[in-house]
Amino acid sequence: MQKAKLALKTTANHKTIVQLSPSVSVGGQDLLIVGGPCTVENLAQMEEVASRLAIAPVQALRGGVYKPRTSPYDFQGLGIEGLKILQSVRDRSGMPVITEVMAISQIDDIAAYADVLQVGSRNMQNFDLLKALGETDKPVLLKRGLAATVEEFVMAAEYILSHGNPNVILCERGIRSFDTYTRNVLDLGAVVALKQVTHLPVIVDPSHAAGKRELVADLARAAIACGADGVIVECHPEPEQSVSDARQALSLEAMVALAESLGAIATAVGRTIPQPTNILKAGTLPRLSLV
Repeated sequence: MQKAKLALKTTANHKTIVQLSPSVSVGGQDLLIVGGPCTVENLAQMEEVASRLAIAPVQALRGGVYKPRTSPYDFQGLGIEGLKILQSVRDRSGMPVITEVMAISQIDDIAAYADVLQVGSRNMQNFDLLKALGETDKPVLLKRGLAATVEEFVMAAEYILSHGNPNVILCERGIRSFDTYTRNVLDLGAVVALKQVTHLPVIVDPSHAAGKRELVADLARAAIACGADGVIVECHPEPEQSVSDARQALSLEAMVALAESLGAIATAVGRTIPQPTNILKAGTLPRLSLV
């Protein structure tokens, strides 16, 4: 890991704060809570998500428009149409949006519409993609590979940093093991280790780690307790009807309850969760037609 010249801390207090938008950041005193569906399905879905989460202690929205699926016959995402939907709810809710990039050819389009480009677990060591993302000026959310060591994870971040982009957010999302009860094993030990060795923000995805919605809230709370800078959680207006990862998605009500429950833990570990300043009321996000 000594070759990670840019990702490693130089002093004990060395930390990087990444701005997602002028009012939302991660890596500082404030924790980052991100919520939204696995997949952007339509405008009405995302308007409902945004209108509900905008008045909760949730600072950013997630939603996939290019989907890496195990089967080539599963829904692959809405593409550009989905990006337009994300942009529209971002503009009306004031919440920055995060979505996944799978290929170099998608970078320009996604960067034009979204605030943060996510690299999924399967692409953590897609080095050409990482190099290209290093040449962008948008923050990159880098997820840990499903069988990656901590050192491999840090070195993947080093690829982005070494090509000029300092705005990298690390995400622990669980690693594969022999146990099938959970979808993956959430490695909170890695979160603690990463906070000790790197200056980059570290957040946790309890949804993909658990694979079961009833486990997500407690894992999210544990992540904040052990020092994570935030969580990214899947939620949906009708979880059972989600076209992707339905089993792990929370309802919007459960997502809001989870976000509110993190406040006491944040205080206990010396952190804060920004409270909503948006004046939107649930269900009142203006509708619009996409062109």
